[in-house]
Amino acid sequence: MDNYFEGLKGVAITICDREGNILDMNARSAEVNSHGQKIIGNNLFNCHPPRAAAILKDLLDNEKLNAYTIEKNGVKKLIYQVPWYDNGQFGGLIEISLPIPFDMPHYVRG
Repeated sequence: MDNYFEGLKGVAITICDREGNILDMNARSAEVNSHGQKIIGNNLFNCHPPRAAAILKDLLDNEKLNAYTIEKNGVKKLIYQVPWYDNGQFGGLIEISLPIPFDMPHYVRG
């Protein structure tokens, strides 16, 4: 993973292929995920409960985006799981997890 992902304070980035195999992660992702960078090469389906695994399977099978917020240890985060492509071919998913304010402004621009 390029070094500029390491400079994103508090942002965890995890990349998997179309079968769910973890290809790479930045240092923040390794900090927040169990077993850290040792899980590179493992499959996402081995470390998620059945409900989450079913959602991931749907995202991978249908090249879909999934976005939601969570709260953990007093921190609200945006989880953004998005397909990535290599020369037009579906490559897998990138998950970006970033802290966001509890009261975040929303603007409608036209």
